[in-house]
Amino acid sequence: MKRVLLTGAAGTLGKAMRKALAGWADELLLSDIVPIENLAQGELFKACDLGDLDSVLGLVEGCDGIIHLGGQSIEGTFDSIMNGNLKGAYHIYEAARQLGVKRIFFASSNHVVGFHSREERLDAKSPMRPDSLYGVSKGFGELMAQYYFDKFGIESALVRIGSCLPKPVDRRMLSTWLSEGDLASLIKKIYAVNRLGCTVIYGASNNPCSWWDNRYANFVGWQPQDSSAEFEDEVFKNDPPMADDNPVLLFQGGFFATAGHFEDG
Repeated sequence: MKRVLLTGAAGTLGKAMRKALAGWADELLLSDIVPIENLAQGELFKACDLGDLDSVLGLVEGCDGIIHLGGQSIEGTFDSIMNGNLKGAYHIYEAARQLGVKRIFFASSNHVVGFHSREERLDAKSPMRPDSLYGVSKGFGELMAQYYFDKFGIESALVRIGSCLPKPVDRRMLSTWLSEGDLASLIKKIYAVNRLGCTVIYGASNNPCSWWDNRYANFVGWQPQDSSAEFEDEVFKNDPPMADDNPVLLFQGGFFATAGHFEDG
């Protein structure tokens, strides 16, 4: 890999991947709408509004691969989500088509399937059941990726990230936690495999209480090494159990599924 684009590089996940992927590519091109000044060796920075196609074209030019973490990562109004998550997804794929980039890591979300119950075990063929406008926007991005694969051959890993933090901080995350190290190893696997297609991968570490099955992505060869089991005692101590009838416990999306419609304020 000569030059890899990392969008959303100023965000929490982007910062973690900058460290984890240091030295992996000759150049890591960082992009965000806010400036990044503390560049490490091998890092470049270019500001970009993902809602502006011309800016995205200038960003993608000369890149061998794209790690697309950019856009809004929380629930919000439709207008606040539209620019980065809807227009941004289209612009990333259209720029890849025009400039010949053939493989993209697309950061999707578990909130694409957040209205499935916690008793269900999901795989790549489980239907989308978004729990929020944010989840809807990530479902849109997955469909965009499928279209660009079927029509133009651009391969994508659609990674439905669970909860990527240094450690799980509540009981739900014992099922959804993805370590930063496991995410970095997944990114590297995605760009090492001979053929990728357009493949859904659930982004979670090797947690004992898992809701997700990656059997349709086994060919990628990713084996997460970390586990939320290491943090169970700490989480149980700091996060008391909810009442059994709390609706938050019904759905995989947790409070995203039970929150009101964001447009209502």
